Amino acid sequence: MRRFDQINMIPFIDVMLVLMAIVLTTASFVEKGLIEVDLPVAEQIKNKSTQQDYIEISINIHNEVFYQGELTSLEDLDGYLGQQQNHRPVQLRVDKGAVFDAFISVISKLKHHKFENIAIETLTSRL
Repeated sequence: MRRFDQINMIPFIDVMLVLMAIVLTTASFVEKGLIEVDLPVAEQIKNKSTQQDYIEISINIHNEVFYQGELTSLEDLDGYLGQQQNHRPVQLRVDKGAVFDAFISVISKLKHHKFENIAIETLTSRL
């Protein structure tokens, strides 16, 4: 009988190559966004506080930005936010049909001015 002085690595390498192929295939689907994900829907909870000292920013279906109910541009919004105290709560209302880029632009303005107390409310588009 022959003595085993070495470990046969070929089966181990075969298994690792198969696992690597699976990981790389899955990673490419995730990167391209080809895996469909049905995200959960959260119920909207109304804030029962009577505090009206908040900043309201809205984005409608046409990607128009409103500050305290008045139509504004992103540049003007940046100026308005610079004049406010960053501890004030912000209520961000975004229409479901709005482009995500508009939402990200507003969030980046809020982060730039160090607003941390942000409530996000989404609305469905009305036909």
